[in-house]
Amino acid sequence: MYTIESHGYAHSTKIGVTWALRRILTDLWEYHGAPKLDMVVPHYPAARPRNVTATRDEIETLLNAAKPSLRLWLLFCSDLALRSGTANKLNGSNYDPERGELRFVSKGQAKQMLPVTEEIRTMLDPLDHCTETPYVWQLRKKEQVRGHQSLVYPAKILRKELKALRLSLGITKRIIPHDLRRTAAVAMLDETHDLRAVKVLLGHSDLKTTLGYLDHDIIHLDQSMLEAIKRPFLVKPKEKTA
Repeated sequence: MYTIESHGYAHSTKIGVTWALRRILTDLWEYHGAPKLDMVVPHYPAARPRNVTATRDEIETLLNAAKPSLRLWLLFCSDLALRSGTANKLNGSNYDPERGELRFVSKGQAKQMLPVTEEIRTMLDPLDHCTETPYVWQLRKKEQVRGHQSLVYPAKILRKELKALRLSLGITKRIIPHDLRRTAAVAMLDETHDLRAVKVLLGHSDLKTTLGYLDHDIIHLDQSMLEAIKRPFLVKPKEKTA
C-alpha cells in the first residue's frame, strides 16, 4: 500500500487496485487457508464523477483573478485540454515559437502536436525557450513567489492555489484542472461534431477512452429523432388529397 500512495496514482486507480487486492486476499483466505488480510487494505472514498464540466463564466472568473503563472497553467488545461501534469512540465523543448505549436508525448505515449491559442502564444513568446525550466515556473519566479526553487516542480502547489482562488471568489463548485480538460473536449465536440477531432485533442489512442470524457449530459430521444433516421423506403408517402 505504501507503493500506491508514494507513486501518486489517481484516486480512481487507487480504488480499483485496492478493490482487486481485497478480492484476491479474500479468495486466498477462503479457498487456500491463507491468513485473513483483506481488512488491512485501506478503503478509499468513492471516486469523483467523471462528467463534471465548468461553465464559461466560471473559467473566465478564475482566469481573470489568477496571477500569470496560475493563469498560464489554467489556459493550458482549458484551451488545449492538457492534463495538469503535462501543463506543469512544458518548457522550451516542447514549443516551436515560429509555428506557435506545442509538441509533447501524452500520458498514453501518443505524440501530440497542438497549435496554441493567441492568448497562450502572447504569454509564451517573452519567456526563455532555451531552458528546461517549465514555462509556468518561469512566470512563477518572476512573481517572486517564495518556496520551491529546486528542479522538481510539483503540480500540487498549483492545485492548492487554484482551490484557494476558487474559494476566495465564492465559487463553491469544486473545479479541478481535469474538469477544464473535459470542458474543452465537450466544446470541441460541439464545434466539430467529430469524435476524431476530440480524440486528437485529448491525445487518446483509443476512442473508447475519448467517449468517457463526453458523458457530460443525458440525451433524451424523441420521436422526431427516430423518424429522421429512418431509411427512405420505410417512410410512408403522404396521401394525395383530392
